[in-house]
Amino acid sequence: MQSPRDVVLLITHSGDFFTVDRVAQALLKRGVQPFRLDTDKFPLAVQIKILLGNNGSDYRLRYSDRSISTQQVQAVWMRRIWQPQVSKNLAPQFQAACARESLATLEGFWDSLREAHWVDDLQRINAAENKLRQLRVAQEVGFVIPRTLVTNNPKEAREFFCEVKGKMVAKLLTPLSVSMKGSPFFLYTSAVKEEDLLDAENLRYCPMVFQEQIPKQWELRVVYVDGKLFVGALDASLYAASTLDWRRASINACIWQPHDLPSEVADCLKAFMARFGLLFGAFDLIQTLLGEYVFLELNPTGEWGMLERDLGYPISEAIADALTFNL
Repeated sequence: MQSPRDVVLLITHSGDFFTVDRVAQALLKRGVQPFRLDTDKFPLAVQIKILLGNNGSDYRLRYSDRSISTQQVQAVWMRRIWQPQVSKNLAPQFQAACARESLATLEGFWDSLREAHWVDDLQRINAAENKLRQLRVAQEVGFVIPRTLVTNNPKEAREFFCEVKGKMVAKLLTPLSVSMKGSPFFLYTSAVKEEDLLDAENLRYCPMVFQEQIPKQWELRVVYVDGKLFVGALDASLYAASTLDWRRASINACIWQPHDLPSEVADCLKAFMARFGLLFGAFDLIQTLLGEYVFLELNPTGEWGMLERDLGYPISEAIADALTFNL
């Protein structure tokens, strides 16, 4: 019989790989039971039971041949959440409603885990995903940040382009990539040319982020796990496709190198995470040709598998430690 509170729930999706398996293996070595929940498999392959009453409550989850109660869950790793997949046999007018009800059920199930130890808390993740808040906090803790404009005013976009002498990039405020392989719907950081601004009137329909393009020598992915830092570096000059965004290049083609951060940069990273109350995060930084470190953004559930795979960093072990620190 499985003892109480010895389960760690791994929230992800069926397209995720490598990282979840590594963390699950690390948890098993620590004597706890990982339970993988692929959120996109609900409600077709995952069953949830929530029984509420004046005499107590009962929350249960069944997936494949395993079943758990939330009372068994000691910790939760919030790796990824995907939208529930509803049956294609449903009439189109019912699909949106069924997906919405399924998502609301999942949110209620997460609420039953409020006493578990989360890496990380969903509300804190949601707060930290706001890229404008990130830039404000990064500047406050001592980081250098790119000059940034967010606008839906075409005139202001054109003026900013002139102010930065045509060295301007465009990006999104919200993350769209959902796995180590990325997403076909991802909009990468892209250079803006003068002819692109001919269509700037479209900004009236949706604001966009514009930043000064900063020449760089190294692109850095810094993974933070409960005070530990794991840093991978790419020589920006070697990747024509990744001169603006290394994610344009194939992950398998990128040659990651270890990198030591100055203590003052590491201190800024730790102060940044403390402000958001997060135990995990994947930072994107650059080092300029003059050696200055510049903050770009944080992904609170970002990718790190390539660094463990290519550099041998024990990131999965660190995550398992963070999940089981009080077991």
